Amino acid sequence: MSSVAFETQRAALADVVAIPVTPFAEDGSVAEDTHRALLRRLLDGGITTLTPNGNTGEFYALTPEERRLVTELTIDEADERAVVLVGVGHDIPTAVASARHARELGAQMVMVHQPVHPYVSQAGWVDYHRAVAEAVPELGVVPYIRNAQLTGARLAELADTCPNVIGVKYAVPDAARFAAFARDAGLERFVWVAGLAEPYAPSYFSAGATGFTSGLVNVAPAVSLNMIEALRSGDYRAAMKVWEQIRRFEELRAANGSADNVTVVKEALASLGLCRREVRPPSRPLPENGRAEVAAIAAGWSI
Repeated sequence: MSSVAFETQRAALADVVAIPVTPFAEDGSVAEDTHRALLRRLLDGGITTLTPNGNTGEFYALTPEERRLVTELTIDEADERAVVLVGVGHDIPTAVASARHARELGAQMVMVHQPVHPYVSQAGWVDYHRAVAEAVPELGVVPYIRNAQLTGARLAELADTCPNVIGVKYAVPDAARFAAFARDAGLERFVWVAGLAEPYAPSYFSAGATGFTSGLVNVAPAVSLNMIEALRSGDYRAAMKVWEQIRRFEELRAANGSADNVTVVKEALASLGLCRREVRPPSRPLPENGRAEVAAIAAGWSI
């Protein structure tokens, strides 16, 4: 199957790729009604690409049953309004089972989380992703790359045998490395998604990205859409105006090795009365002395 057959999926990646939060109920379970309401808010706000089971959705803190539930809720709410890119990962059988489950439900794509293993060889990285991609040849496959050692040639090698590998979520915080990696792999061959969200989107777009992921979009869809509109038109001055708007929020998320990455997003949603602030260990809710600043930022976006 040629990449042309994945035209809809490729277009969906060249956009704001929203990573929804997973809200929790008072008893600690997934708050299904709240989850649906947050998804509808994204869809009503103009978002057309959703990634259930992404890192902002606390993928690694969810049980297998919860990950399936989150996938089901997202695909059900998205219906015809959005393309769904389901996050899969862990060991190969688990990732394959998750990808097949996504396919059965009607998802169009899967995002394969960076393999979490103390020893990752480049050839082994190719083998891992090939196992997932070959299990669901009808789905677009998007590797989530956080490994600075991985070469673009390895991605090209993977796609040579798996033509359904159509896009890349690149999340190494180095714009020069991204530019080189994309060109070594094939700039036009894949859709390049800036996987470090709005703070890195302008620099990555200048090097060839056409989409970016976002956790901030949970709070303020219009802000994220303003940025991609500016980037698509090549108006980097306007894009950097949005960057200035979101800078402090994203700095809070990135501090201390991104310790509060999800925490800050949920705190902003809690300040707007949209979901509970609770996150699961190893994350922690924001201490009370930090909550006012997050609430002020969210209020300032005139949501």
